[in-house]
Amino acid sequence: MNMASNRVSVGASGGTTPNGGALDFTAYQELKNGIHRYLLNHLPLENVLLAEDEETRSQVLATIRAVVARLKVHFGPQERENLSLEILEEVFGLGPLEPLLKDPSVSDILVNGPKEVYVERAGVLEETNVTFKNDAHLMHVINKVVSAVGRRVDQSSPLVDARLSDGSRVHVVLPPLAIDGPHLSIRRFARAPVAESDLIVNQTLTGAMLGLLKAAVAARLNIVISGGTGAGKTSLLNVLSAYISPKERIVTIEDSAELQLKRRHVVRLECRPANADGRGAVGARQLVIASLRMRPNRIIVGEVRGEEALDMLQAMNTGHDGSMTTIHANSPRDALSRIETMALMANLNLPEKAIRKQIASAIALIVQIERFHDGTRRLTQVTELTGMERDVVSLQDIFVFERRGVSPEGRPVGVFSATGIRPKFAERLNALGFTLPADMFEPARSQAR
Repeated sequence: MNMASNRVSVGASGGTTPNGGALDFTAYQELKNGIHRYLLNHLPLENVLLAEDEETRSQVLATIRAVVARLKVHFGPQERENLSLEILEEVFGLGPLEPLLKDPSVSDILVNGPKEVYVERAGVLEETNVTFKNDAHLMHVINKVVSAVGRRVDQSSPLVDARLSDGSRVHVVLPPLAIDGPHLSIRRFARAPVAESDLIVNQTLTGAMLGLLKAAVAARLNIVISGGTGAGKTSLLNVLSAYISPKERIVTIEDSAELQLKRRHVVRLECRPANADGRGAVGARQLVIASLRMRPNRIIVGEVRGEEALDMLQAMNTGHDGSMTTIHANSPRDALSRIETMALMANLNLPEKAIRKQIASAIALIVQIERFHDGTRRLTQVTELTGMERDVVSLQDIFVFERRGVSPEGRPVGVFSATGIRPKFAERLNALGFTLPADMFEPARSQAR
């Protein structure tokens, strides 16, 4: 198959700037998408991608160069060569998704079958003109992703979680569970990890709230970060990890490795799904139990979602202070209910009151983070667990975000405010040398947003 000999013409044409200069980013991406669509429609890319040898790559590159040579754009020889090489990488990378993966403004990529691809930019969903040739083309890209991390996806195992090389989270659903064809969701992480300065600049929290969390992490308090999907729980956990002493050994446990902790001495464990025979699965609970034999100072569970919640609580209560985890919940009280429910899934016939006592003694802080409709994120509650009152775990808010309405631009308006309650663990912080300002918890320390 001599693809370089094919005579081609392509309808994709780019524009130039008024002075005849280079295309802007959007026009340049559209130009590449047009060429890629041409290749999908005119070349047998399914066979090409299965080969992936140097000879095939050379033939595809020759065809791409022929297409680029016919473009009516103001490009020099080097610019045309660079464009050809970028398109080649997209063909042999993740295909039509490559331009989206290289776009720093895209936070989510949602593939609802081969002909329907959406992205999220700045908290808003929008449909793209990116398409796959057919289901087989989309499945090739999916298999490329999941096989790279030792996972498999087929009709016998139609659900899978995986990750890309940059740490982006991938979720796949295949027919018959997905009625309209293979579904692929990619949650992207920023190339530059979120820093504490970003949290302040983006008004996710205030300096006083960050100061309290810094001291709580350094003083080895157990912390649960609660929030909805895409609220920024993992990003916040990554930032808080920077306050852990470099002398401590950390073991992380995740269903699909996503954490980017800002520490060197980290042992990363990842769950393993069952093989084709339905055997060999290793769940989070087994990894939590195994981690206790690895001499950790702290255990960090990327997200607690099942019976491992009980083992996590026991670890927090038996010398692994400073452990952290995230959980999907809409409020601190809901987070406690979910932890209790998941601990009951361990089927140890423990009474509810015993589990609540474990929770009350193990967890010191719940940090609630929320994502609003415009994509902004706020720490809406920093809540302390103060013990048990009869059969109920007692909570008290230390900082809150009070919503006051919506701005003319549609952005949520509110204030961060201290509640006036000094946390009970403040005495522990002082004993360990972490002195907090006397006015940190005064209600007057509010900042309008």
